[in-house]
Amino acid sequence: MDITKVSELIQSKLNLWFEALIKLLPNIFLAAIVLVIGIFIAKFIRKIAGKLISKISHNLTLNNLFSSIIYLSAIGVVIFTVLSILQLDKAVTSILAGAGILGLALAFAFQDIATNFMSGIFISFRKPLKVGDIVQIKDYMGKIIDVNLRDTVMETFQGQTVIIPNKEVFQNPIENYSYLKKRRFDLSVGVSYGEDLDQVKEITLQAVSDIEELSKEHETKVFFVGFGDSSIDLSVRMWIDNPEQAVYNKVGSEAIVKIKKAYDANNIMIPFPIRTLDFGIKGGVTLDKMPIQVSNKKE
Repeated sequence: MDITKVSELIQSKLNLWFEALIKLLPNIFLAAIVLVIGIFIAKFIRKIAGKLISKISHNLTLNNLFSSIIYLSAIGVVIFTVLSILQLDKAVTSILAGAGILGLALAFAFQDIATNFMSGIFISFRKPLKVGDIVQIKDYMGKIIDVNLRDTVMETFQGQTVIIPNKEVFQNPIENYSYLKKRRFDLSVGVSYGEDLDQVKEITLQAVSDIEELSKEHETKVFFVGFGDSSIDLSVRMWIDNPEQAVYNKVGSEAIVKIKKAYDANNIMIPFPIRTLDFGIKGGVTLDKMPIQVSNKKE
């Protein structure tokens, strides 16, 4: 190949590129200005958005997440605007197409993570529970020690740490014992059929009346709930102003001890299980009329 022709070809290409660069200089200058101003505007938007979101949510992690998403979205708009000014529309189209395909692939690959993440966002806004609450979720009951965007951490009353995915928290019923700042203790008791029930009710209420942790706003009540096999069953319903499990267990223990002592002092019997065998029912015979067979079999 002739070196002269190669040199001319290279020179012509360089001239074309230089001319194109000269023509593009105003666009480059404008794009630089737009980029700088856009970055400052994006930061300002992030600051304003952070203040607005903090008024709705007190979750610092969630607030930072939304502020970052808004900031990155604003930066994305600035970058696409700069590329358009530089007449790189094809590059913009390719980037958008690639981002769409990548987003679809990531959505399928990290479906469970995305579900837990979105559930964590909804939990942060709805606030069905918070750190320190005593709750029961599915088969787990304990105190919440952390709520983040992916999972909820609970410490059970047996000292175990349970990490529950937010999808399970969001899609299942939550029994929050701390929401009302109080709990009710239901104690089942059985007394003999021969007791005076009005007396039993009065003595039972007196027995638990001096438990310190009982609510002053809610009256302790006694209900007779059924005829048991060996006893008449009653339920003692006591409200506690403190939802903590230790206080709940303490009240229950004190109530059992005090009721037992009160019943003993007033000769009220808590019966053992009793079974009555009646051989004289209709269609049967009494025990004294049943034939007795004696075996004469010799060893």
